[in-house]
Parts: sequence; structure tokens; C-alpha cells
Amino acid sequence: MERKLLLVQLLMNKGEGMKTQYFAATSLDGFIATEDNSLDWLFPLGDLNHSSYPEFIANVGALAMGSATYEWMIRNAEKVVAEVGSPWPYTQPTWIFSSRTLPRIEGADLRFVKGDVRDIHAEMRTAARGKNIWIVGGGDLAGQFYDAGLLDELIIQIGSVTLGKGKPLFPRQVLSPNLCLMSVQQLGSGMVELRYEVR
Repeated sequence: MERKLLLVQLLMNKGEGMKTQYFAATSLDGFIATEDNSLDWLFPLGDLNHSSYPEFIANVGALAMGSATYEWMIRNAEKVVAEVGSPWPYTQPTWIFSSRTLPRIEGADLRFVKGDVRDIHAEMRTAARGKNIWIVGGGDLAGQFYDAGLLDELIIQIGSVTLGKGKPLFPRQVLSPNLCLMSVQQLGSGMVELRYEVR
């Protein structure tokens, strides 16, 4: 009986087939946003519906988002509505990591949290119900999951632009052999997607 309980606990802790993924777009020189958190550089590069995104999001059960990404969503509500028909594009529960009090988006399943990502990851895993967890951004939040040994995969779409400076993709030093390149896919003439497994 004790052994059976241990096996159940191990499966719950890892999540059978469940992954914690950092899926992000970056400029050629490694920035996910400009210094003032703008993503305007990204939109001319391609259409999300003609990328791996629809398949990716269908397998996501919970999201983690930093405050700068969330505030971009609030500031650009009109653009989001024009794209998806509502100010919040996700049906999955989303954890917003911030030490500040931020406004809520009506109708969105949001949980505002702060502190160690390890404690919150367990909650997210339960809510995801066997599906993947998406670290939406920013780079430092993804880095915190990496530091805690909780990041399984990086899916990075690299755009054919340079920004010169801005918000870095992944502000961590990660040396070989921690990342293993699993696939490379060209997305039109503006982007390429790299998938890395974190070992």
C-alpha cells in the first residue's frame, strides 16, 4: 500500500507526459520586447495561425505570466480584441507573478501571486490536469523556473529583425550540455522555430 502511494505521488509530482515550456518569440539579437515593452516589431513577421502555436496552445492547461507581459495585454486590449474577439485570449487559468497590485481583466481566470515559483508550480500542475504549463514571459520568469529545475522545454521563434537593445529572451547563463536541440522549423520567410529540451 505504501509503495502504491509513493508511485501515485511520483506521478503527481512529475505529471505523466506533462511539460513546463517556455514558448517565446525573440529578435535575431535575443530580445523579446523593446526597452519600453513593445511587441510591435513582432506582428509583421508572420501569422500565429500558420505556425505551431494552435497545436501548442491546445496542449496547454495552465499559464504563468510576468507583470510586464500582463501589463502589455492590458495596454493593448484593443489589439487583442481585434485579433481574438475578447480582451483576454486564454481559457486556461493564468498565474500572474507580481509584487504589485494590478488591475483585473474581466472574465479571465487569473491568480495573482508572488514568491518562489516552486510553491506555485505544484498548484499550476494540479490545475493543468495532465496538460502542459506555458511560461508566457518574460525571460526572467522563465529563468526562475529554470533555476528551480522545473523547466522542461524551450520553444523559441526567432524573427528576422534586430532590436539593438530591450528585454532579453533568457537572462541566464546556460552552458552545454544543458540544452539539447530537438528540432528546427522554418516559418515562412520571417521566422524560424527552435525546440530545445532542458536536461
